[in-house]
Amino acid sequence: MQQTITIKCKLKLQSSLDESVLTKSLEQYRRACNAVSQYMFDHSFEMAQAKLNKALYHQLRNDYGLKAQMAQSAIRNVVARYRTVKTQLAQKPYRYNTGKQDRYGNDIWKNETRTLDWLWHPVNFKRPQLDLQRNRDWSLKDNHIMSINTVNGRIKVPFTCQGFDQYLNGTWEFGMAKILHVGNKWYMHISATKELPDYLKEQSQHVVGIDRGLRFLATAYDEHGKTLFFQGQEALRKRRKFKRLRQQLQSRGTKSAKRRLKKIGQRENRWMTDINHQLSKTLVNRYGVDTLFVLENLANVRFATEKVTKTQRYEQVSWAFYQLAQFLTYKAHLVGSEVVQVSAKYTSQRCPKCGRIYKNNRNHQQHLYVCDRCGYQSNDDRIGAMNIQLLGTQYISGNERPSFNKVTAGE
Repeated sequence: MQQTITIKCKLKLQSSLDESVLTKSLEQYRRACNAVSQYMFDHSFEMAQAKLNKALYHQLRNDYGLKAQMAQSAIRNVVARYRTVKTQLAQKPYRYNTGKQDRYGNDIWKNETRTLDWLWHPVNFKRPQLDLQRNRDWSLKDNHIMSINTVNGRIKVPFTCQGFDQYLNGTWEFGMAKILHVGNKWYMHISATKELPDYLKEQSQHVVGIDRGLRFLATAYDEHGKTLFFQGQEALRKRRKFKRLRQQLQSRGTKSAKRRLKKIGQRENRWMTDINHQLSKTLVNRYGVDTLFVLENLANVRFATEKVTKTQRYEQVSWAFYQLAQFLTYKAHLVGSEVVQVSAKYTSQRCPKCGRIYKNNRNHQQHLYVCDRCGYQSNDDRIGAMNIQLLGTQYISGNERPSFNKVTAGE
């Protein structure tokens, strides 16, 4: 199994000349990507690398001054973006009312798969960036020095990255790198890949069920019956603060307010990413190697389906649960553990003691679950984590797709 991570390094440019050269390179690369995007849009979304190279390679080099590998990277970058958009469109078909009714008087709705032909405009690359090929466009020198290729030739730039030396032990293979300019700072994101042994169910020493939420960002329950709660009240207060700021700026509608809105959005995203990093790291450090972390599959699950006020709806639907799962997965792989996702069906409604499934046993206002059959009661988030942990136990016992069934649960 291969595990790929992104190493984030901060570049320390030595002169204004180096900065101007990098700025020019990022802008030329961005313009080249938009040229490739326009060509693909005008030519039925052609994605064959060989055909695009034949049609665009010399243009990218002559018109934008890109080096050979930069031109290739620009084409690959745009093709990858269109493939992502293609997948996203296919996952969300267009649903419309046909205007007809069935024999019961119900409206007949139809789904139509969306393709790239639904795009009105070519994909636009707004943010300057520069993709670099390992050993062709960038290389690592001694004393934490990067040799970086630009449209005006190579420059040597010192960098800082906490813990970077751990990736120099020979087990990591460096790949593509991306140069970014954020505010007055320069960053280099490097792709690194490591070969890891496949995780076997038989090696599981711990099975930890994790219920994700807002009141508690995560509730973890292990095979020993111990529960960990990770409070989410501070995160909720922070989200509401950002929300109030956005509302105030949106009501102004000025250009400066719009610029401020953009900065706030970026700051909130960075803050949320940091929270998810801290939480996933804490979970992995707490349970260690040979742990099976079990999460609910929250695809297409919207928390707004619960009865919440309009003022709380934003917090209910906008937390980055998917990002937390991604962070937990790659951090678990690095220490020899694994993450699996199981069905979320009935995990918050089922009594973990007698198996009774009854929706009204859960009190959302008091965050309490009380079984009307056996009388067992506990925090509702803990109930969810207990049921998720049980599904994880079934998974390592051989059930590839464990889930709860209301009919066989004693209803």
